[in-house]
Amino acid sequence: MEDSNTALVNGNSHRRDTSSSSVLDIYPLSCYYFGSKESVALKSETVADRVLRMKANYDAYGMRNCVAAVIVVELFKHPHLLLLQVQNSIYKLPGGRSRPGESDIDCLKRKLSSKLSAGEDGRGPEWEIGECIGIWWKPDFESLLYPYLPPNIKRPKECTKLFLVRLPPSRRFIVPKNFRLLAVPLCQLHDNDETYGPIISGAPQLLSKFTFNFIEP
Repeated sequence: MEDSNTALVNGNSHRRDTSSSSVLDIYPLSCYYFGSKESVALKSETVADRVLRMKANYDAYGMRNCVAAVIVVELFKHPHLLLLQVQNSIYKLPGGRSRPGESDIDCLKRKLSSKLSAGEDGRGPEWEIGECIGIWWKPDFESLLYPYLPPNIKRPKECTKLFLVRLPPSRRFIVPKNFRLLAVPLCQLHDNDETYGPIISGAPQLLSKFTFNFIEP
């Protein structure tokens, strides 16, 4: 039997170095329980209405700060990213907008508990929020997000930070009924901006700095 500190790294037997933050332990999708809870209300607004709302929020609170979780699981010996699908068309990383004065970490923990809660009562293992692996900027209200802040932009309107979230060996995911939680292979996401948008399609490149430990339960 394998030693408890031995795992598969990209398909090969390997002794884990748990002191290295560049090693990402990935557990099989079958280790996790997936259920549903009551649907949540979704905003129904036109693009013009959304821009007006963002302008009003900017005038009141300043730049919009958002956080998103990069969560990886193993399926068929390949890393998969967990995505939320809204209305069978829009793909999102779990996360959302922070409240005024709220830290990035506290916001992401709150959003993960509400959107991927461990149960109806919110109980479950603490979310392990890792390092920030990417930052995207929106120079104005109408433009797309950029993976850098253009030097001529002094007052950006939105900043989105991507954080690596390390999963424990087991966890319950309870998702609202009008959302779908999908595990999508990195090879399908890579450079697929048309389907998944620039942030999600760029995630595989951000994850290339990590060595994947495929853990066998």
